Amino acid sequence: MQIALVGAGIIGTAHAGRLAALDDVSNVLIADRDSERAEAAARGIEKARAGTVDDAFAKGVSGVVVTTNAIYHAPLIHRALDAGIPVFTEKPVAPDVATTREVVAHAKRVPDVPVQVGFQRRFNDGYRRAREAFRSGELGFVHTAYASTFDEVPAPAAYIPTSGGLFKDNSIHDFDIIAWVTGLKARRVSAVGSDQGEKFYPEGGDMNTVNALVTYEDDLAAFVSASRYNGAGADVRLELFGSKNSIFVGLDDRAPLHSAERAVSWTQQDPYHNYRERFETSFAAELRAFVQMARGDTPSPCTPAEALEALYISEAALLSMKRGEPVNIAEVREW
Repeated sequence: MQIALVGAGIIGTAHAGRLAALDDVSNVLIADRDSERAEAAARGIEKARAGTVDDAFAKGVSGVVVTTNAIYHAPLIHRALDAGIPVFTEKPVAPDVATTREVVAHAKRVPDVPVQVGFQRRFNDGYRRAREAFRSGELGFVHTAYASTFDEVPAPAAYIPTSGGLFKDNSIHDFDIIAWVTGLKARRVSAVGSDQGEKFYPEGGDMNTVNALVTYEDDLAAFVSASRYNGAGADVRLELFGSKNSIFVGLDDRAPLHSAERAVSWTQQDPYHNYRERFETSFAAELRAFVQMARGDTPSPCTPAEALEALYISEAALLSMKRGEPVNIAEVREW
């Protein structure tokens, strides 16, 4: 299989290497608006070669992986759908609700051309175990959840104006995984944010720390937090508390936690320093799933319609923070 990849940035180059490592992939065609960047990425990866964006949608391509800036995701997905080529896109499908809905509608019109959205946490063993525990009834009724996405190092200033904000950039992963684990839909969100660090965050229209209380069906309350300033390391967790039991995702030996207790039972190792370290096996697994989907063996493990649900919550959280009051998700669904 020949897989094309459009977008030779950091995550694109990493994905190209992961794709090239798969036995079913004969070669990876790397395309970018900057041809020199595409060529540089291809030189460092076995089975990779550089090409143009037009080459990425040519006859003989078995699948397209989109890892460009978010504003280009939707046009490239539409192009893949028109060409009849299965497509994987990094999140978000699009930066706004209206454009995401257009992709959802297009994908429904051509159901034989699958689209997979890159929410890699769905392929993490811990989150999969939590899903099993929740849905089997092992936890009893689950009343409270805590989810966090904390970065160790602040994002660069140039990235902030294009990131969509912390809720769309980071917390959207938490919103998606909570829905995937529980099968519940969000009803209401109340959000706050703060800027205690660099001034380029508010100047770029963002906060460096955000917190949201999301209420779901069955009265589950989820506290979702994200920050660019977590000096201890990259801390990504999900904690579920139920009437029978509780379960935590992300509490392994590399969790960047420093206990105030004098004795702890786990061995503290070098903490995760970024999302790539935290989810390397998950990234590899989601791309392996994409190749299987492109081959026609499996359905999409994360559709644009599912990604839209996470975007609704992100938009509602932004609206709540702006208004200073809770927002019903139904309001955003009516946009």
